[in-house]
Amino acid sequence: MRYVGWIIKFLVFVLLLTLAMQNSDSVTLNLFMGHTWQAPLILVLLVFFAVGAAAGLSAGFFYSLKLRRELTQLKKELRARQQAPGQVVNDPSESVAE
Repeated sequence: MRYVGWIIKFLVFVLLLTLAMQNSDSVTLNLFMGHTWQAPLILVLLVFFAVGAAAGLSAGFFYSLKLRRELTQLKKELRARQQAPGQVVNDPSESVAE
């Protein structure tokens, strides 16, 4: 089964390499203020794919940090409540409007 996986990965690599070689024509990107950039199509696609992947990973990383900070805060609150079981802690979510 392991060899089948390697064969599939190799076939996908060869397929993508063939696609890249067939799309090696030069394209021109018209940028701001009259600047242009000429590069092979596959390079342009690779750059935009890398930028998109980096943006997605950074967004996920910052969301993960936010969740980790919230978890740490909730653990501290839980420890404080467990250490003082006789004390009543004012919880704003449990307040009743009078």
